[in-house]
Amino acid sequence: MTLAIILVIAAVLALLLVLYITLSRGLQISTDRSLAVHLQPIDVAAFRNLVDSAEDAYLRRRLPSGEFRRVQRQRLLATKVYVKTANRNAAILIRMGEKAQASSNVHTAEAARQLVENAMLLRQNATIAMLKIYVALAWPSGGLGSNPVVQRYERLNVSAMLLGRLQNPTAPVRIAATR
Repeated sequence: MTLAIILVIAAVLALLLVLYITLSRGLQISTDRSLAVHLQPIDVAAFRNLVDSAEDAYLRRRLPSGEFRRVQRQRLLATKVYVKTANRNAAILIRMGEKAQASSNVHTAEAARQLVENAMLLRQNATIAMLKIYVALAWPSGGLGSNPVVQRYERLNVSAMLLGRLQNPTAPVRIAATR
């Protein structure tokens, strides 16, 4: 019983630490270069596979419980990398969108507004997903439920591509890797 209380307290403290770091730390990118060069495309299909509950159920049925927990921890660590990258890309796109909102072109300004809105929602979802990942790392038998991050990232990709095409049709903005 005492161990469970200690683990719950540790999880809450980890949650607070992650929230503090996410909210207090600004994006450390130099402003003299284009922000788009800092974007890291994500393989959305692989990301979706990592957070797929059907895939979790399949692995749970096929693997012994100890092996499942080990594999699930590896999947969680990989998911954490994807979520961090998505969060970082969203921060970069917020800055790009904020710069583009000052455009005199109405379509560009509207696309920039949508990009910023989608990126902010993704950052919120990513923060919640990171908390779930840390909890799931302590108890890997539960499902992760990071599908909102994947879905929001796909919407963000569409918004980023639209703004990129409006601003410079010859240099597309890509945040999702193509196969």
